[in-house]
Amino acid sequence: MLIDHAHCEKKAASTALSLMYRYVDNHDLLNKMSRLAREELRHFEQVLAIMKKRGVAYGHLSPARYAAGLRKLVRPEDPGRLVDVLIVGAIIEARSCERFAMLAPHLDDTLADFYNSLLKSEARHYQDYLKLARQANGGPVEDRVGEFLAVERELIEEPDSEFRFHSGPVTDSFPESELSL
Repeated sequence: MLIDHAHCEKKAASTALSLMYRYVDNHDLLNKMSRLAREELRHFEQVLAIMKKRGVAYGHLSPARYAAGLRKLVRPEDPGRLVDVLIVGAIIEARSCERFAMLAPHLDDTLADFYNSLLKSEARHYQDYLKLARQANGGPVEDRVGEFLAVERELIEEPDSEFRFHSGPVTDSFPESELSL
C-alpha cells in the first residue's frame, strides 16, 4: 500500500506539472497546480520517509487500471480535454481523501496520524480541481462528473488482479502477503 501511495503522490505532482506546461495562459490554473505539485511532492517525500523507517523498498509498479480507466473518457480536444482532466483529478483526490479517512482507524498510530494529516490537503485539491473545471467549462460540470462517476463505479466494483490504493476488490488469486504493510 505504501509503495502504491508513493506512486500516486508522484503521479499527482506530475499531472499538476503537465497541466502547467500545457496551459501557460491560465493564471488560476498555474497558481493552483504549482501549489498542488509542491504539496504532492512533499507527500511523496513523507511516504518515502515512512517506507524507509519500515524497511519497505520503493520500486516500480505497473500502471493501475483505475486512473487509466478514468482517462479513457477524456476528450481529445480542448476545452473538453482540460475540463475532463480536471474532473479526473477531482475524482481521484476526493477518493483519496475518502480512503485515507476509511483506512486510518485500521492502521498503527503513525500511519493513522499521517493519513489523517493528509485529509485537509486532499479535500482542498478536490475542490480546486472542480473549481478549475467549472472555469474551463464556463459553467457547471455536474453532468460530465456524473459520466465519470458511472465509469469509476464500475472500476471500483470490478475485481482487480493487483492491490492498488484505488483498486477494486482483489481477486482470490492475489497473494495475501502482498496486503501487509
